[in-house]
Amino acid sequence: MSLKESAQLIQNRLKEMGYPHIVKELPENARTAQEAADAIGCEVARIAKSILFRLKGADRPLLVIASGVNRINEGKIAALLQDELGKADADYVRKHTGFVIGGVPPLGHPGPISTWIDEDLLQYEEIWAAAGHPKAVFKLTPQELLQMTNGKVINMK
Repeated sequence: MSLKESAQLIQNRLKEMGYPHIVKELPENARTAQEAADAIGCEVARIAKSILFRLKGADRPLLVIASGVNRINEGKIAALLQDELGKADADYVRKHTGFVIGGVPPLGHPGPISTWIDEDLLQYEEIWAAAGHPKAVFKLTPQELLQMTNGKVINMK
């Protein structure tokens, strides 16, 4: 069975980067961490949810990858960056990531994006991330997530 075009892009990128991971398409949408966890059959905390923000002062995107159970502390991140976090609408997300909201993967974007990763994800042996489509995911380790994104680990709380 072939993957949707956007999910196939992530499968190809994973292969190009030397990762053996297989993109899996789910029978139902996995736009939220809970939907993804239910479809996969794992804890919500093991879902690496990707949220794109727009840094207002720097006028650039920031990708935050958080455990599915955690709320992102926008005030804390803004203070650390000394910049205001703005919401990224659907057009901004697609422009900077190449993907739709609900399917934003941690890799495969048109250009580099600063990425911050929730330290709570590091406690798990395996986690799941979006793979370019709201129904597509792939399993990886937290260490692989760090390698793929060159992300900065932070406490989200």
